[in-house]
Amino acid sequence: MEDGNGGEGGGGPGEALRAEEGGGPGEALRAEEGGGPGETLRAEEGGVEESEKKIIPGIIYLGHIPPRLRPRHIRNMMSAHGEVGRIFLQAEDHFVRKKKKKAGSKARNFTEGWVEFRDKRVAKRVAASLNNTPMGTRKKNRFHDDLWSMKYLHRFKWSHLSERLAIERQVRRQKMRAEVSQAKRETSFYLQNVERSKRFAKSDGKKAAEPGGSAAPDKHWNFTQRKTEEEIQALKSGGATKRLQKRQEQAARAQERSQTNRSLLHSIFNAS
Repeated sequence: MEDGNGGEGGGGPGEALRAEEGGGPGEALRAEEGGGPGETLRAEEGGVEESEKKIIPGIIYLGHIPPRLRPRHIRNMMSAHGEVGRIFLQAEDHFVRKKKKKAGSKARNFTEGWVEFRDKRVAKRVAASLNNTPMGTRKKNRFHDDLWSMKYLHRFKWSHLSERLAIERQVRRQKMRAEVSQAKRETSFYLQNVERSKRFAKSDGKKAAEPGGSAAPDKHWNFTQRKTEEEIQALKSGGATKRLQKRQEQAARAQERSQTNRSLLHSIFNAS
């Protein structure tokens, strides 16, 4: 009986305890650790990464920059519509600034600009809603009478703008170098002619100072001087005057002929 009870005791509570330890809360805990909050956290991280990948910057082109408008003003006005990234404004040409300095104005203005938004959807919405609208919301604002002239640039990246500016700078430098080299050539050519004329004058003076020598005869250049613009205009006006006089003479001759024909006809018909 005891052995039977012992057998029941060996196969009863002990097996039940092992069964509970092996397949009970431990398995449930591992199941929860494997497929529960861990999987949810990874899914949330993947969704965040996908949302971050979808956010692509967008660039707006500004075709009109009024005087005294600075990048900080544009950032303040555009930040109300979305997150603004980089801003670039193209300054006026050098010769324009030089003319303004001569006129007494030292202000530096801009001609065009580019504004980058962190999200291209925001950039599209801003360009569509603000184009051809007043810059200032209040009448006291200095830019109230100016209108936005903006356009969203599809598939345009900031690197494209950097490449364009680099190319423009390179072209400007090459043009400047070409102009400087041309000025140097003209200056050297002028100096060479001056030195040559001095040598000729010196040799002529020596010949004239020699006994029995005579001054060198005057040399005339065998070339035709190009006419100036004033002379060309005068010739054109003179030619027009000559043509007018010729037409007047032709008209006078035609009128005389008509008068002679009339007198001849008159004499014939009156005689009959």
